[in-house]
Amino acid sequence: MGIDPRQIVAGVLTVTMFLMLGNMVKRQHFDAPISHHVNRAGLTQSFDEKDSDRSVAVDGDSSWKAESAGLKPCWSKSILEEPDETKGYVTFSLTNGPEYHVSQIADAVVVARYLKATLVVPDIRGSQPGDRRNFGDIYDIEKFVSSLDGVVKVVKSQPSELSSKNLAVLRIPNRLTEDYIVENIVPVFKSKGNVRLATYFPSVNMKKGKDEQEEKVTVGCLAMFGTLELQPEIREVVDSMVDRLKTLSQKSDGQFVAVDVRLDMLNHKGCQGSKKCYGPQEIALFLRKIGFSKNSAVYLTQSRWDSQLDTMKDLFPKTYTKEGIMPMEKKQKFLGSDASEYEKVIDFYVCSESDVFVPAISGLFYANVAGKRIGLGKTQILVPDDDASASSAAGNYISRYVSKKNHMAYSCFC
Repeated sequence: MGIDPRQIVAGVLTVTMFLMLGNMVKRQHFDAPISHHVNRAGLTQSFDEKDSDRSVAVDGDSSWKAESAGLKPCWSKSILEEPDETKGYVTFSLTNGPEYHVSQIADAVVVARYLKATLVVPDIRGSQPGDRRNFGDIYDIEKFVSSLDGVVKVVKSQPSELSSKNLAVLRIPNRLTEDYIVENIVPVFKSKGNVRLATYFPSVNMKKGKDEQEEKVTVGCLAMFGTLELQPEIREVVDSMVDRLKTLSQKSDGQFVAVDVRLDMLNHKGCQGSKKCYGPQEIALFLRKIGFSKNSAVYLTQSRWDSQLDTMKDLFPKTYTKEGIMPMEKKQKFLGSDASEYEKVIDFYVCSESDVFVPAISGLFYANVAGKRIGLGKTQILVPDDDASASSAAGNYISRYVSKKNHMAYSCFC
């Protein structure tokens, strides 16, 4: 008896469906909200595997490469009333790198606005004791102050009248709610008159918030995406590196790919026992399987070349770290022994402006680079998968922040 062709088709479709489902389940963990704690170096120390979302496949054609002109901010200062005469101060420091800075800025501005307090421009503290820089060493201080005009009053330096006696230090969670401010910050502010904020990160969750007041969303979006610009010298370094990498790729019809891979993190316990981190060889094989040309230029956030990176170089000869692509005259200042904060900032902005971004390490760096890229219209963010086959389409690995539009940036940009 002959076999009904419809049975064959049905069988093939069923097998295909289960293969796709298995692949999506394996990829859930990477884009999931991640619960963690950070030490002084800002390293991920523990993870929460729970996540109920499903990955959404994107059509496997070249449409994923399309780059828009960038989105427009949805927030508008026009809905905000001018702040009343201020009383008291809110101070804080930026710590652990630019992926933390944007969140720390947002929380401090939201708190200062609610308290009707004056915000003091923060200093920047590195992971090592005594590693401290002025805000203007990395960011454009005039842009920061002017961007908050009409939102909160800002002063560039800490007033002399502030002391430990009249300044309460408060440890606050990232993306704090209005209820949290009312219950935990307002009483202390009324008692002391001034507060110093230290933001901690109970989870890496950059998904859209729900039922937030329009003013809080506006202030938070403005603070996170509209206040920080690099100071001119660092901006020049980033631009020169991005331009050179794009040129190297375009000459051979390739693409400029930035990969956040740091070897010190791969041995950290947060990367052990679950696939939240990918090594250089795994990333190289993933990129080749999904169709990237060996002529593509690849930028790695690893600070210095290491023999473990050789496998990446074998498959992608145009693979570079900062020391291989930075202008020679800038290396002493930005790659010196005390330049770790500069290096983190350069990595963050190069990854934000590359043709394609591949987060080999799950966490806040990935989440906040994704947010910046969404605002810039650079949604080519590919989440690695070691089960990718040689016939896989790159579009199937688009970050769920983009494919599901569930990143908080989509609340801030239209």
